[in-house]
Amino acid sequence: MISELCNDIFDQSIHDYHLTDDVDTVITNPYPGGGIEHLLYAKNWVDTVQWHLEDIVRNPQIDPLAALALKRRIDASNQVRTDMVEYIDSYFLQQYSAVQARPTARINTESPAWAIDRLSILALKIYHMNVEVHRTSATVDHIIACTDKLAVLLEQRKDLSTAIDVLLDDIASGMIYMKVYKQMKMYNDPGLNPVLYQKQNENN
Repeated sequence: MISELCNDIFDQSIHDYHLTDDVDTVITNPYPGGGIEHLLYAKNWVDTVQWHLEDIVRNPQIDPLAALALKRRIDASNQVRTDMVEYIDSYFLQQYSAVQARPTARINTESPAWAIDRLSILALKIYHMNVEVHRTSATVDHIIACTDKLAVLLEQRKDLSTAIDVLLDDIASGMIYMKVYKQMKMYNDPGLNPVLYQKQNENN
């Protein structure tokens, strides 16, 4: 099942990142390029680094210039995350390119890769909630609350994993057809963000 592969690789990526716990650590992808495993590991690594960038930028004592630099780094990371999702969807489009959709085939509300994106974030939530459950400096009430939240997250991962596997089975059988739209993010595009193109016009 693809969800089991995803969860195993996401957990591996998160573990590998926390060997240094440094947002500037260079990724060492253990999987060869061209395969889904390589894409999944790379996708979660980007998510994991961004998770920690989001933590850092929320430090109330952070220097404003440093915060601005981090915000721009997070914006760039968001674009990479979107690109990675599209790469994963391209993989599935290729995998199921020979499937003939049934006359009654329907479309899903999201593509397989966007569901896998949510699974990647869930893996991070589970990892960090588990850290809170075992944090010795935390209060008993905090640990109890986090234990309850962890149970919900684990149930959510189980349900989402099942849904992803069913979705891909339905695509493989022609019951659902894949249709992927590019995200067309506008805020990073100097031709689409009015703040950027107006500033460019002022400088010309």
